[in-house]
Amino acid sequence: MIVRALGLAACAALLLLPLAGLPYTTTLLLPAFGYAIALLGLNLLFGTTGLLSFGHALFVALGGYTAAVLTSRLGVRSLEIVLLAAAATAVVVAGPVGLVCVRYVKIYFGMLTLAFGMLFYSFLYKFYALTGGDEGMRVLRPVLLGRPLEHLDTVAFLTGPFYYYALAVLTLAALVMRRLVASPLGLSLRSIRENAAKAESLGVSVRRYRLAAFVVAAVFGAVGGALLVVPTGLADPLLAYWTHSGNLVFMLLLGGFDHFFGPVLGAVVFILLQDQVMSLTSYWRFLFGAILAVVVIFFPRGLMGLLDPRRAPAP
Repeated sequence: MIVRALGLAACAALLLLPLAGLPYTTTLLLPAFGYAIALLGLNLLFGTTGLLSFGHALFVALGGYTAAVLTSRLGVRSLEIVLLAAAATAVVVAGPVGLVCVRYVKIYFGMLTLAFGMLFYSFLYKFYALTGGDEGMRVLRPVLLGRPLEHLDTVAFLTGPFYYYALAVLTLAALVMRRLVASPLGLSLRSIRENAAKAESLGVSVRRYRLAAFVVAAVFGAVGGALLVVPTGLADPLLAYWTHSGNLVFMLLLGGFDHFFGPVLGAVVFILLQDQVMSLTSYWRFLFGAILAVVVIFFPRGLMGLLDPRRAPAP
């Protein structure tokens, strides 16, 4: 009951924030929307299936660079087409990568995903003619629902139409993921997480379902990445770097991976906390490491575990 009331209050606050005359806070939340979508996918892989990826940033970067190529080189400015292209590209890439990775579990799966992520980072960093190298690629302002909105300046565009567009995409992504988790696919993935051998003995194709979870997670990561690069107008190789994957795992643990809305809460709190800590010290990563240690040791179910203590402990 308390969680539902807090959720409704948070939704109302997000809807009314652009009207409150706080442009800095409003633009600060835009990355959180992109991260939240990517984390919904990562949580399907980890919280539901039991596979922890250390290379999820690969697909976030893939979505970001898809947006950059389409808007700055191919002249495609429609954000709907950009998001669909990012999702399709993620499927194409995640298919063969997932076929290799899902053959393994535990630390071996994590290390393989990390290796593929760093391969993609190296490609983005070294192939300057294609990717812009360390300078990255520009992401031009997209067209929303066929409306260019050229009369709006950057701040007005980001804190108005794009804010609500990103929030709507996050809402749609959450509804789709909720449906997937409650579907037979989600039930099969949870059975695999609990006992893969028993699930296979009951006729569940473990590798096929793990591959499906991997591809779906990649699609959500790419869609989140495409939204993530619009406010900055830049896609750069650091999107695929291993520390970015570490940040994604941090957000997931911070919010709580055994609750559906834990990833969303983790993304929002991480962005707000990062902004505050970075304004105080240049050693913010050290402080975040200490915070992560405290969360893992004393609050293993994350912030959602504090808000919803009646739920069963995290597996």
